[in-house]
Amino acid sequence: MRKDFLSICDLSDQELEEVLELGAALKSGHGVGKALEGKCAALLFEKPSLRTKVSFEVGVAQLGGTAIYLGKDEVGLGVRESVEDVARVLSRYVSLVIIRTFSHSLLEKFAAAAEAQVVNALTDLLHPCQVVADLLTIKELRGSIEGRVVAYVGDGNNVANSWLNAVRRGNFTLRMATPAECRPSAAIADAALREAPERVLLTQDPSEAVSGADVVYTDVWVSMGEEAKAEEKRRLLSDYQVNARLLRQARPDAIVMHCLPAKRGEEITDEVLDGPQSAALLQAENRLHAQKALMVRLAERRFGLTPDPPSV
Repeated sequence: MRKDFLSICDLSDQELEEVLELGAALKSGHGVGKALEGKCAALLFEKPSLRTKVSFEVGVAQLGGTAIYLGKDEVGLGVRESVEDVARVLSRYVSLVIIRTFSHSLLEKFAAAAEAQVVNALTDLLHPCQVVADLLTIKELRGSIEGRVVAYVGDGNNVANSWLNAVRRGNFTLRMATPAECRPSAAIADAALREAPERVLLTQDPSEAVSGADVVYTDVWVSMGEEAKAEEKRRLLSDYQVNARLLRQARPDAIVMHCLPAKRGEEITDEVLDGPQSAALLQAENRLHAQKALMVRLAERRFGLTPDPPSV
């Protein structure tokens, strides 16, 4: 496992499966003790957060560590002082820096300068912790994602990009329906198509993506920082709502997923989000267990921990 976790692609196929197995074990009460005992983690957040902040703080505490929250006004990354200086100073105090920011290049610059390990808790380009939790949720509900069809409908945002990275690490099919103007990252999509051409479909037709799917996934149409584009994006995405009519085209037992927060009545209806097929709250819960598993694996790498293999 690499020093940092900035992208799902930082994990090998085997490492991702090991993280999912460990996440399931930790959730069931089996685990690896206090992997962060005596260690501190800094949560450096430039964006507001509910699930990410609480799940990481609780996770660090349950692993025996201490979490220190630093908001955007306290640090001023690249404004009050350089990104590199912040990285080098924090590395003298903490073992792990968990960053939630806008610019992915800023995250990469920070990680390159930091001695401490770095976790991507969200950038405008990627949201890898969310998709690891999503994979854990599918594993919990269906036993495995292998051979499943995941349909992503809506904006080609950071979650969509992370699903494209995930399909490069797992044996499943990903069908992604977005308007031409809201496509995911071209570089990330090209890599997925190159590495898994038979298992990736990019389309502008939601029905084509959802037909017979095992999982139907959506996310907000207007991400943080895109408020100026809100009206245009709602117009472009108006035909991409996940509603009962669209869901009927998936498998009868399809799982509906949304990483939250949701803009109810836009990308998804109340009927679907609150319906019996929705796994949204389970996804939110599994952020805690997936992220604990990631932090344990990072701690093993840095501190040479050799816990017994978890038993589920």
